[in-house]
This record gives sequence, structure tokens and C-alpha cells, in this order.
Amino acid sequence: MSINASGWRPEAPVAGGKASPTVTGNKGLMLEEALIFEIGDSETTGVDFATAGGTVDGLGSLARTTPIGLPGLSEPEAVRHYTRLSRQNYGIDLGFFPLGSCTMKHNPRLNEKMARLPGFADIHPLQPVDTVQGALGVINELAVWLIKLTGMYGVAMSPKAGAHGELCGILCIKAALEARGEGHRKVVLVPESAHGTNPATAAFAGFTVEDIPATAEGRVDTAALKARLGPDVAAVMITNPNTCGLFERDMKAISDAVHAVGAYVYCDGANFNAIVGRVRPGDLGIDAMHINLHKTFSTPHGGGGPGSGPVVLSEALAPFGPLPFTARYEDGHIALIEEETAGDEHPHTFGRMTAFHGQMGMFTRALTYILSHGADGLRQVSEDAVLNANYILRSLEKTLDAPFAGSGPCMHEALFSDNGLADGFSTIDVAKGLIDEGFHPMTMYFPLVVHGAMLIEPTETESKAALDQFIAALRSVAERAKAGDISLKSAPHFAPRSRLDETLAARKPVLVWKDPALAQAAE
Repeated sequence: MSINASGWRPEAPVAGGKASPTVTGNKGLMLEEALIFEIGDSETTGVDFATAGGTVDGLGSLARTTPIGLPGLSEPEAVRHYTRLSRQNYGIDLGFFPLGSCTMKHNPRLNEKMARLPGFADIHPLQPVDTVQGALGVINELAVWLIKLTGMYGVAMSPKAGAHGELCGILCIKAALEARGEGHRKVVLVPESAHGTNPATAAFAGFTVEDIPATAEGRVDTAALKARLGPDVAAVMITNPNTCGLFERDMKAISDAVHAVGAYVYCDGANFNAIVGRVRPGDLGIDAMHINLHKTFSTPHGGGGPGSGPVVLSEALAPFGPLPFTARYEDGHIALIEEETAGDEHPHTFGRMTAFHGQMGMFTRALTYILSHGADGLRQVSEDAVLNANYILRSLEKTLDAPFAGSGPCMHEALFSDNGLADGFSTIDVAKGLIDEGFHPMTMYFPLVVHGAMLIEPTETESKAALDQFIAALRSVAERAKAGDISLKSAPHFAPRSRLDETLAARKPVLVWKDPALAQAAE
């Protein structure tokens, strides 16, 4: 027990003892918070309104006949409620987010400042094109950068997220096949190491999905893939770097084999952060690839949006890309090419994917990120991301099982398994123990090719000190799990809530609040 600089020595808790419960339910400054319905009173309000006069006409049977039942809170009560709830959440501004396959990097505040500038933040998609030339210029310049960085021919900017971009690419492939009279090709091959949205996207677009196995070192079984290629195959959807955190070394050979049978190559570009500035997918024979701007170029990520997933296209697929897109003319004017203006120059487009032009805020943030880094900075981003991932892999490979550690360096993420933990202990116990250490858990049980997978992506924005702290915490929890520390089975102990019955919570979620008094009266 150490003594701090003031000479105060904290008292050690009694072994096996539990802290006394508080009257309020609060744990120090981690404040317990009731539901908003339990705080306010539907009979009161924090604002005084004059009594509405007359009747409301025009609603007919839709007019409310019963009280709305919303709680009335004063301003301090409302502010405290949501502030207390926010303190129970975890965010990138609080600490390291080790989620694998998600690239939860820091979002530079410069990006946010630019996105909030007048002319970007307050424009409307139905404004006349001549009044939004600056915004269209941002879209156009970002498009040019994405084409240069990937070595591709064209780009569709309107898709709103990664899976939306996947659908865009697959629809381009479908349109290209139909245009050459090969709509009979209905099979899409998806390796086991691909992202889970890939097979879902292909099925949604009307294709039949077939799996391609992985090798013992976590990469695509190229021989099995080539053996399955044939006249019924429309495309191969491959994630590179893949979800095991490994670069597909045979990517060019795979592309050549796929093209030889008349099919196309779709690449899931969610992991582009690992290779941006170092590898151009177009040089590897890729025909279509989405780019998650909210991963590679650090726009806000999580919570269901807003995302952005532009799709870069090869020369073979570019004519089939969706509308709208921007076109810059010699006089500097930028036009927005839509159905009304496509004319005979773009007869093969498969149509429109979204009502308007994309995510303006995401475009502004991404271009700001690109311009502030420059070409050399973007290259350093990928180098540092790979360096950080390998630092975690090699620091923990003797503590946790690392199934592909012998396959050479990893790329942007390190993959571990629950092999070697004590009987009865699994990945979820390690993850819950990390919460007590103050870290958001890593991605669990994914990819499916590894039992009890723990997938960790540190990104390039974490310092060595931050990584060392995380490594020490994970090593400690893992050693406890290997030793059979029973306290891990009930972790977390220091979070606002203890471990839930996850099966019951998933199958019988309580999503509606009911007034206890009314519920009791109904019984």
C-alpha cells in the first residue's frame, strides 16, 4: 500500500468485504439516475403556457382524447438527467476504443470546425446548383482524391454507409452483366474472412452466396476459389486487408483468375485505413470498392450514423454507376448530373440510390482530413496504424492465444482467441473484466473463423503510453481468466450496472415504461 505525497494512506478494504450500499444508490461521483418518467410528473411542467383557446379542427379521429403522459421537468432537472446519463456512456474522447474492424480513431476538431462553416452546415439539397458551387466543389475534389488514392477510374459519392456502398457496387456489377447479356450469372463467392455484411448484400441484390474457405494462416484459399470459378459466377466479394487483420497476398492473382472467367471483383474497403497511401486497390485488379469515410478519414463513427460510403469503380464498371455525380467544366463551373441532365452521355447508369447527393458534413470532414494530412501524412497514418496493431500483437501473444501470429506481421488489427483460458471461462469474461479496468471491450466473437475471437484495432491515433496501459490491463484480466479467478464471472463490478442476463435481455427486452401504480391497479 503506497502513501501519496500528502502522507495520507488509504485504508485497505477488508478481504472479501463489500462496500456498504448508499442511501441514494450513488457510487461516489458516479450518480445513479432514474428514468425520466420517474423524475418528472405529468401533472406539472417546467414552463408556463397560456391555456389554449377554442378547438382544434381538421384532425378528426386523430385528435388526442387522453393525456399525453409525458413527464414535466424543470430545466435543471432535464439538464442533469441527460448529463448524468452521458457520464455513463463511453466515447473516444474518454479513452481508447479497441473495437476491431471498426477503426474508432480520434476525430480532429479541425474537421468539425470546417463542417460547421456557413455554406456547408446550412445549405439545402434543393437549392439551385449555382448557389452551392462551393459545396459541390468539396464533393468533386474529394472524389478526385479518392480516385487518386485508390487508382480507380470513377467514384459514386452518394452511398450513405459501408453496406450501402456494397449494395452500390454489386448493383453496378449486376447492371454490367445484364448489359452484356450475362444476367444468368447468379453466384457471388464470399471468403470466410470477409465482413459479415458482404453475403447479406449479395443476397439482398438477388444473388446466391457461396463460401470460400480460409487457409490455416487466415487468408483466402486461392486454390479453392479458382476451382469454383465458372460461367455462373458473377463476382467475388473479398475484404482486404481481411477481418483476421491480414493482407491478402494473392489479391492480384485472384483478380486475374476472376476476370479470366468474365466475373468481377468487389473489395470491401472498410479496412482501407491500413493501406491508404501505400497500396492502390486499382493496381490489384479491383473493380469496385467502398470506402468508409467514417473510418479511413476520421469522420464521426457509431450510433447508426451519419456514415458515408463512396464507391470507387474500375473503367469497366464506371459507366454503370449511380446518379447523381458532379462534373467540373473548363470554366470552373460544377454541374450536378442527375436524371434530368444525364442525357445520352450516361445511358448505362443503374439509377439513383438515395434521394439527394450524399452526406455533406461527412464530405467536408473527410476532405479536411485529407488536405490537412497531405499525401505523406496519409501514408504515415497507415504505417502508424499497422505499427500499433503489431505492437499489441507481439506484446500479448505470450499471454493470449494469437492464432495467426505465425503468419507474419498483421495489418491494422490484432486477433486473439479464448484458447488457453481456464475451464468455464470465455471471451465475454475477459471483456467484462476490461470494463472494470476502464476500457471499452474489444470486438468479441468475430471473425467467426476463430473460436472466442478477440479482435483489437488500436488505430494510429493512440500513443504508446495509451497502448501500454491497455496492454497491461488486458494482460492482467487474461491472466486472471487463465487462473480461474471466479470474480471475473460476475464482472463488471465498478460499472453503473453489473452483468446482465444477456439471453433474457435479448429475448424479453423491457422497452416500454409503465406507471407502477397503474400497472398494479390493472392487476
